[in-house]
Amino acid sequence: MPRLAKGKPLRGERGAGAGAGLPSPRGPISVAALVETARGCIMCAAITPFNDREKPPVTNLLRTTFGVLCFLLVAHPVHAEDDTEKLKASLQKRLTEISISELKPSPVKGLYEMVFGARVAYVSADGQYMLTGDLIDLESRHNLSAQRRGAVILKAIEALGEANMIVIGPAKSKRTLTVFTDVDCPYCARLHREVPALVEAGVKVRYLLYPRAAKDSETYKRAVAVWCASDRVKAVGIAKSGGKLAMKTCTNPVDEHVRLGQEVGVEGTPTIVMDDGRVLPGYAPAAELLAALGLQEAKKTELAR
Repeated sequence: MPRLAKGKPLRGERGAGAGAGLPSPRGPISVAALVETARGCIMCAAITPFNDREKPPVTNLLRTTFGVLCFLLVAHPVHAEDDTEKLKASLQKRLTEISISELKPSPVKGLYEMVFGARVAYVSADGQYMLTGDLIDLESRHNLSAQRRGAVILKAIEALGEANMIVIGPAKSKRTLTVFTDVDCPYCARLHREVPALVEAGVKVRYLLYPRAAKDSETYKRAVAVWCASDRVKAVGIAKSGGKLAMKTCTNPVDEHVRLGQEVGVEGTPTIVMDDGRVLPGYAPAAELLAALGLQEAKKTELAR
């Protein structure tokens, strides 16, 4: 054993004493140090047999402690993950009409957050009860449910891809609005007249065609004709102004737009999805939208709050 100068603490040495990288048995050992070491030492308990009498008893005690910590740190997350998967499977058997894409513990003890389509709900840990509505953090005043829904909606929209949208505006935009629109909706036509002002301010507008009438309706056929036109941006303008369209048909994403709108919870048109996840049902003038996007001085409007 190396001689030590008076007053100098013993340092751990690789391959000796407490072992490579382990805390010295004579120095103070914090819980944080034990946990941190255990994370990088999953097999530490197996490195040296517990009955190795050549090692000091304290060293073997440390090895045993690390082994227990390793087990707890690894086994607990797996156990929690298994419980979540079991709950998800149980819920899916009960809720056959939906497809559960995500399930995880919510900020409230005993409640799990469940994502299906572009919607968010909450279920009890035993899978017996489901809650719909908004979860509010009273300390921060944040609507946690709205934030989560916004993230889920944006993910679903981005998965569709801009190649399957009618895009108006600059390629390098400051902000983006995605609009579920009906080609025969009067308020959609009003919003379309605001698009030039939005584009001038650096906003990209992306249209998803959402005919509210049945699939065999004239409105649905006009939506398909807009998509199948050689110039979709021009065609959507003609349609919204009540003009005559060449009633072409082709492979189109209109049904996909409708399905996505139903997932998002579109109840009327236009429905505007902002790039921060906020969903604005109905028409709003360009000035209010720009204020809500932070691109214009905010006036006292509901959107700017």
